[in-house]
Amino acid sequence: MDTSKVWKFIALIVIFSLALAACASATEEAPKEFVFGVILVGPKNDHGWSQAHYEGGLYVEQNLPGARMIVFESLNPADKPEATLEGVVDDMVAQGAQLVFTTSDEFEEDTVGAAEKYPDVTFISVSGDDAWAEGQDAGVAPPNEGNFMGQMPPMKAIAGCAAALATDSGKIAYLGPLINFETRRLASSAYLGARYCYENYRGMSASDLEFTVTWIGFWFNIPGVTLDPTEVTTGFFDSGVDVVLSGIDTTEAIVVAGQRADQGERVWAIPYDYKGACDEKPEICLGVPYFNWGPSYLSTAQAVIDGTWVQSWDWNPPYWQDLNDKDKSPVGWVDGPGLTAEMKANLDNFIAGMASGDIVMWKGPLNLQDGTLYLADGEVSEESDSKVALL
Repeated sequence: MDTSKVWKFIALIVIFSLALAACASATEEAPKEFVFGVILVGPKNDHGWSQAHYEGGLYVEQNLPGARMIVFESLNPADKPEATLEGVVDDMVAQGAQLVFTTSDEFEEDTVGAAEKYPDVTFISVSGDDAWAEGQDAGVAPPNEGNFMGQMPPMKAIAGCAAALATDSGKIAYLGPLINFETRRLASSAYLGARYCYENYRGMSASDLEFTVTWIGFWFNIPGVTLDPTEVTTGFFDSGVDVVLSGIDTTEAIVVAGQRADQGERVWAIPYDYKGACDEKPEICLGVPYFNWGPSYLSTAQAVIDGTWVQSWDWNPPYWQDLNDKDKSPVGWVDGPGLTAEMKANLDNFIAGMASGDIVMWKGPLNLQDGTLYLADGEVSEESDSKVALL
């Protein structure tokens, strides 16, 4: 073959290849963009409640082609007093949002208004109960608003158990947020878990276990409005408490515990909400009960895209086969480095007992705080009975 024929042959191959590439790019459609909004009550890097939600949004972006999140941080009177949920939603809808997650019970009432204003947009008021037929606000939610929440009480019971396994002083404290049915039930679940493990694994009497709860007044510190969680935690340790469980959105409990440990004190902490919360001070962290919002966010987004979403109130249970399965469990527990091997073995037995149903926390006889009988001997509370609390 002469040289001119070789070059003509190469040119034909190049032209043919370019034509194939052009055809391929024409037939491969880019995924259609799906815009969703996430409205946070705190910053997206708070190592607590808001960061857990933000990472739930990232999970959607990672697993749903074309998904794009718009996030608004720190919608609260202290950080952004001029901002309103309605205004934030207006902006998100103007940017194309078809789905909006509002992530605080403080947003519940305003979410109803936003959903009524935008009937073609789906709204999820996380932790609200407006779409629950038996809820406190039953029937309030318009058809385009739903609710979901992870079943955290069992994870709080695990946290309480871990605290009881570690305490030397027999004094445990719970750093509570504001007082409502949810928060009291969570604190009570922690207490029940602590009581069970103090008796059954430590061989101690539950009546000798001190369990103190202090409510600061909100989900995080607002100077001049709430109690200061740093001062409250310091007061716990000054009174002889050696394990503090956090029920608030931020990290003061483990921060103060870490400072006390650095001074040579034998203390521990159990933070809340966010899987990576132990990173603040791993060596004194007994573990974290946390939310994993990604799977619920993703299934909701997919249902909106498919046109199959229907209004519901979902009280999502843990995936007991693997509490740390990021694709299946809406709530989880991760062991902290502060657990000894013996503590971990007992805690594993406790978790296995709860998973099998052999250990039931909300089982009578149980009285309410005022002494009223709540559960008779052997009677069991339903998990959805979130309006009852012992504390």
